[in-house]
Amino acid sequence: MSRLKILALLPLAVALSGCNYVVLAPAGDIAAQQRDLVIISTVLMLLIVVPVMALTVLFAWRYRQSNSSARYEPDWDHSTKLELVIWSAPLLIIVCLGALTWMGTHLLDPYRTLGRIHADRAIDQSKAPLEVDVVALDWKWLFIYPDYGIATVNDLAAPVDRPINFRITASSVMNSFYIPALAGQIYAMPGMETKLHAVVNHAGTYRGFSANYSGAGFSGMHFNFQGLDDKGFDAWVAQAKSAGGSLGRTEYLQLEKPSENEPVRRWGTVDSDLYRLILNMCVETGKMCQSEMMAIDAKGGNGHEGLNNTLPLSYDKYARRGTAFGPEPSFVAGTCTPDAPQGHTTAAISARLDTAPLLGAGLKRPTFAPLKSSFFFLGQRPKSDS
Repeated sequence: MSRLKILALLPLAVALSGCNYVVLAPAGDIAAQQRDLVIISTVLMLLIVVPVMALTVLFAWRYRQSNSSARYEPDWDHSTKLELVIWSAPLLIIVCLGALTWMGTHLLDPYRTLGRIHADRAIDQSKAPLEVDVVALDWKWLFIYPDYGIATVNDLAAPVDRPINFRITASSVMNSFYIPALAGQIYAMPGMETKLHAVVNHAGTYRGFSANYSGAGFSGMHFNFQGLDDKGFDAWVAQAKSAGGSLGRTEYLQLEKPSENEPVRRWGTVDSDLYRLILNMCVETGKMCQSEMMAIDAKGGNGHEGLNNTLPLSYDKYARRGTAFGPEPSFVAGTCTPDAPQGHTTAAISARLDTAPLLGAGLKRPTFAPLKSSFFFLGQRPKSDS
């Protein structure tokens, strides 16, 4: 090939080198099934698109004004054969697409437990699934491994051919958790939990990111997902444990503050209850969890006295959440905290409430007396936090 031809093809080669076909060449069985669904759907639609485009060109050429040999039938208006082809072919394709969509919706449901790890391999029941708790922060990803007691920021790893159970939530703004090589995207929302079941079949390092715009630092909200063999994953866990440090409530509240282009960070130990607190939006000590609030509401609520059960909050996602309780941001105080840390006992919280500013004209200063009677009415603390 001449030098001139090579120079002519160089821009094309550069352009193609920037293409990433990871969606069509995934590393996980779920993503592979999703790829097959996309390909089959595309081929079915092309069965109509290609003939229509070809016939458009053919008719334009055959019945052009200069072609006097073409048949001229100005009174023609109907053909049963053509009507059958025109209507039956699209109908059959729609039926096929509908069947594929229905089966794919159920078989590839992200909440559905995996039935296999590969097309020709069943799940090894002797291996427990890997549990990973995912929290979308501004603007970084927090991964908690409850079975190993470690946590990482912008660093995710899993063993090859081992099912992964993701539990996903967010701290404030909605994001979308997406690893194209592993599975489809699923949203991460504050106060809510979504789930994703997946598996990686090939070792390697793959890109993960947020597929939903969430603010100024969105472009740097990405991470590496590593598919490792068992020994490699054990070494990765040991490396995380050796990093030391502990991720608890105080550390999380500092981590939760918005930051851009956050580097990889690891903690050797993590509060076993942290993810539940994040999900229930009650990491701040003394704040009532959503699960407790819903349990109280299910029993009839605290009545009018419940309006007074608020505490001032200096940091609440850098945004006020309403003006019903006065000029300062506030949150609902917990009413049953048997495991409250030192300094946050019922008496201490009552003292803070008693010194809080009036919450409205004519309202009494809040006390814990009506709340105690409310929980006496409830009988017991709710067993489920979900």
